[in-house]
Amino acid sequence: MGYSIFRTDSQLTTRIIDKGWAKELSDALAADSSHVRIISPFIKSAAIDAFIERKPNKLQVITRFKLKDFAAGVSDIAALNKILRAKAHVRGIKDLHAKLYVFGTTRAIVTSANLTHAGLHRNLEFGVVSDDFEFVRACRDYFDCLWIKACAEFRISEWVAKIDEYGRRGGRPNDAMDLGDYGADIGLDSSPHASMPPIFEPGDQTFVKFLGRSTTQHRAELSDKILDVIKSRDCHWVLRQSARPRQVREGAVMFIGYFTRDADIRVFGRATAIEHVPGKDDENPEDLEDNDWRIDYPYRTRVRNAEFLAGTLANGISLNELMTANGHNSFASTKRNYERGTGNRDPRRAYLQQARVELAPEGHAWLENHLNEAFVTYGKVLQHELDAIGWPDET
Repeated sequence: MGYSIFRTDSQLTTRIIDKGWAKELSDALAADSSHVRIISPFIKSAAIDAFIERKPNKLQVITRFKLKDFAAGVSDIAALNKILRAKAHVRGIKDLHAKLYVFGTTRAIVTSANLTHAGLHRNLEFGVVSDDFEFVRACRDYFDCLWIKACAEFRISEWVAKIDEYGRRGGRPNDAMDLGDYGADIGLDSSPHASMPPIFEPGDQTFVKFLGRSTTQHRAELSDKILDVIKSRDCHWVLRQSARPRQVREGAVMFIGYFTRDADIRVFGRATAIEHVPGKDDENPEDLEDNDWRIDYPYRTRVRNAEFLAGTLANGISLNELMTANGHNSFASTKRNYERGTGNRDPRRAYLQQARVELAPEGHAWLENHLNEAFVTYGKVLQHELDAIGWPDET
């Protein structure tokens, strides 16, 4: 059975389906296997083979890490191992029930069918297959938001041992409740979209704050670990500066970048600014050692809700690419000067000798989108890693 609900130029774009799900997935893979996103609570080893054999450029899977499911055989740990061996990516969420398959930017399938033989071949399942651009984009955005909240920590050998022990004890149903669920608890009181940073209106302040120094000997290597940079600068709670940051208002978005040896600045995180309070947010020189770099940067912009890319600075977003893509629309000052017809309009001159640079709306949107994509690709520094660095007594 198939019902069309949208048509574009007399060509079917969206269909309601209640059978033939294996063929629908196969056809979608053949049409676009550039980047495949899957949400399925239950995944069986044989069912994932069709996706892995197609060798998509990128495969991301969100499922459940509830050991009771694996013990009952409704989902396979072997399927997770296959995904990992294929150098694909899998994450877990508690209480997951949604099923979604997105193929590049061309097709999305929302269905009741899990990625199992029964779901694709035997059960009566219902859903929608669509090539509609806005529909596909909404599904892709939903997946990406969910992915950021999902758990990427694996303990497969530990899980197998627990399931084996459960079986040796006789596989009693009451014991299955003790096996545990290792997925992320994203909560049912809010949409996964709540995990994403808000999209700020063009009138809000957004800055790129530069860490390090522009001189060659003080630039960072692209191979430097972002977690080490955070440790050295405490930028999970404070951004230090040589002059009082009077222009930065409460709630300003602070993209955090570091000067790197490839003659670039790599943005590796973002946070929300807390307005500077003279006295409270000034370093006490008596607390600093003579060789402490903070002597040159005694004024603080405290921040909250900081989040950082995992991995190295090479994963950061290039400020050079931002300026190439947006030209005079990169920064507030160059955009303003272009519209006035006077003053500097070259973004590469606008940030020189500056501790930070205010973004134009176009530059902010570009950086926001690219950083969100990088979060999906590389993940984030975990909260317990930031907690291990430590926090001030009062922020």
